[in-house]
Amino acid sequence: MKLFLFSRPALFRALVALILLLSGGLALAADLKIATVAPEGSEWMKAHRAAAEKIRAQTEGRVVFKFYGGGVRGNDKKVLRLIRLGQLQGAAFTTSGLSERYFDIVLYGLPFIFRSQDEVDYIRERFDARLDAGLEEAGFVSFGFAGGGFANFMSSSPIESNNHLRGKKIWVPDGDLFSFTALESMNLSPVTLPVADVMTGLQTGLVDVIVTPPVGALLLQWYTKIGYVNPMPVAYTMGILGIDKRAFDRLSEADQQVVSEVMRDTYQQLDAINRRDNVEAYEALLANGIKPSKSSADDVPYWREVAGTTNQKIWGEKAVDKSLYTDLLAALDEYRAKHPQPDSIASAVQ
Repeated sequence: MKLFLFSRPALFRALVALILLLSGGLALAADLKIATVAPEGSEWMKAHRAAAEKIRAQTEGRVVFKFYGGGVRGNDKKVLRLIRLGQLQGAAFTTSGLSERYFDIVLYGLPFIFRSQDEVDYIRERFDARLDAGLEEAGFVSFGFAGGGFANFMSSSPIESNNHLRGKKIWVPDGDLFSFTALESMNLSPVTLPVADVMTGLQTGLVDVIVTPPVGALLLQWYTKIGYVNPMPVAYTMGILGIDKRAFDRLSEADQQVVSEVMRDTYQQLDAINRRDNVEAYEALLANGIKPSKSSADDVPYWREVAGTTNQKIWGEKAVDKSLYTDLLAALDEYRAKHPQPDSIASAVQ
């Protein structure tokens, strides 16, 4: 039997050649582990799993997404920690869930900033790209935003004015500093909880009032613990798939392009689907015996004034790009000048 012996330089060259072959000509497979609070069987999970199958096929198995639904990997803070440790490569977040890493992403979710879906559409055409770029600077690659519709007040008793919230324990999503501070400014009682704990909070009396889009109340079964919904638009919600840029950059350029194209197409579809689903979800709430209760027109200026003061203060203290907020207000003024409408209570369900 012959033994082939390599000199050290020859062995080094052979190893370099092998590494170049594996990293270039034969791209290494990548598992991207993604967490989300969306329950299994939801349209959100179905859309992401369908996208994952397309990506697996188009990359010939080199890029494989593994989704952990239903919040099984923990709340947003824990998920972000797992991403930093490399145990997860990304997550489907709400805007408040990502604010720890990129505060400006909460721009669209500022309380009472929007009055209609048309205003949201106008602003998103002008600001989505800026937020997308900011996310990448913060270390996340995203593929567009899926609007979740407006969050509404929901409770076991009618909410028609701010006085009806006195003494009530109001759920605020973990990380939503704006809503928490605005409610405190009105001498109300915000209770911070991660999404996964809201049902328990409703069942135990820890929470009396929730602020959520109709589709969220249905999907997460919260509607079984409430009796009334106020259709006034409180805050606009969004979903975002954020992948750790370090993990994304390890993919080949060709595979990055596949992931980007498939996921951007998926998020465009989800954006349209969510708008339709939110309208249907509101109708489903009413069909299940949930009663609508509208705010007094005299009460709306109060909500907007307190929220506006809070928004401006916190944004000035926390935001990375201070100009985003002032530019958004200017764009809204521009839109409202072109589309005058009575200062009445718009329905969030459109």
